[in-house]
Amino acid sequence: MSDATLMELVKEVRWKTLKLLETVDEPMARFTPRGLNNTILWHAGHALVVVEHLSFGKNPGFKPQYPESWFEKFSWSSTPATVTDWPTVAEVVAQLTAQRTRLFAFIEPLTTEQLNTVVGDPPRSRTLGGTILHALHDEACHQGEIHLLKKLWKLQPT
Repeated sequence: MSDATLMELVKEVRWKTLKLLETVDEPMARFTPRGLNNTILWHAGHALVVVEHLSFGKNPGFKPQYPESWFEKFSWSSTPATVTDWPTVAEVVAQLTAQRTRLFAFIEPLTTEQLNTVVGDPPRSRTLGGTILHALHDEACHQGEIHLLKKLWKLQPT
């Protein structure tokens, strides 16, 4: 018994992230405008890491399903300016696409009771459903950053 709204949100949010990345090449992906710290590539990888940890990460024995070094590159505590070995846009897109399939398979069988189970520590004490929702909301916010960076890239002199 899946939550149809949550499933639709997964579909919408991830579709838009992947759609935004369709026209991103490697130079654009690594562009950091003056005064900002993060690139399109970082925002895309960050969405992957956050969804991974806030959705699947509440399960005992959780092991992230992305390359080992990606947490240091893309997490909430990362420092992108110090990273020298970035993955390609295609690698991040492939991981996001695979994660979408796994996320559907993870959420689809969850019951209302499971989605309402508190999985967070105080003071947040979010439910599993709320934690997944938070991860998707975070990804949607980063879509705005990706969109802005694409606009700023187009303003660069050629």
